[in-house]
Amino acid sequence: MATANNNANLWSPRLWPAWIGFGLLRLLIMLPYPLVLRLGRGLGRLAYRVSPSRRHVAATNLRACFPELDAPQRDALLRRHFESLGISLFEMPMAWWKTDEALRGQAHIQGLENLLGALRTGRGVILLSAHFTSLELTARLLALFAPFHAMYRRYDNPVAEYVIGGARNRVTRNAIQSGNVRAMIRSLRQGHAVWYASDRNTQRTQAVFVEFFGHLATTNTAISRIPRATGALVVPFHGIRRAGGDGYDVIIEPALAGFPTSDIVADLRRTNRLIEGWIRSHPEQYLWIHRRFRLRPNRSDPPFY
Repeated sequence: MATANNNANLWSPRLWPAWIGFGLLRLLIMLPYPLVLRLGRGLGRLAYRVSPSRRHVAATNLRACFPELDAPQRDALLRRHFESLGISLFEMPMAWWKTDEALRGQAHIQGLENLLGALRTGRGVILLSAHFTSLELTARLLALFAPFHAMYRRYDNPVAEYVIGGARNRVTRNAIQSGNVRAMIRSLRQGHAVWYASDRNTQRTQAVFVEFFGHLATTNTAISRIPRATGALVVPFHGIRRAGGDGYDVIIEPALAGFPTSDIVADLRRTNRLIEGWIRSHPEQYLWIHRRFRLRPNRSDPPFY
């Protein structure tokens, strides 16, 4: 992570717009939460209109994953998804800068005993999660009740890395860069919990193609390989924005029994089905603008998007 002391370029004039942008985001945490929801939905409606490429990706994903819905139903879901995306822009600064006391009342945690019990075994815990739009904030809410480390992707923009990476490091005790498997294994062997999401398109060399909503998608094998190597338990976790505007459900499920097995593909099918179930419960809150099916099983296959 960049710091002001070891990266003089952090204060370069070319980065001043980024500093101004984060300064404006910092001001958002002063807004009352009902106003955050209203403004976020409005921003999402605007994004729906002015972001045709993102709208195309999300619409393609929804058409592929919910063939049982007719066109008007999918369009309504797409619009709700963009509203959820808009709200997430306001939730991120809340996650980075709001105090623990200000956030604690937003958390409605379920199954905390599942995580605490797994941690007491000393075997290490992989907190298996997925990319919902409120992920940044619900992870912060979980950290109020149980410490954990987290895997994250480093930002190319040094200001974003300084601000967001620094916030994640404070909240999670240790932010591990994506791909640093050694650091993840070290944390697990020390008995820590490590947040990990396996639902992103990834390189062929790191994954196998496994069904996700009935379509083959690259799925990282680490969620099966690392527990096998370390003995860590896999505890599913996800967070959902409540429809009534009264906070977030932070849901921790029991550790997966009989996991992992000797069959990596079967393990990945199991975790993908688990994530599918979460998504079907609140489909508008999943990150449909991600090109989950970008890589095709055969290089000669037509593009998905």
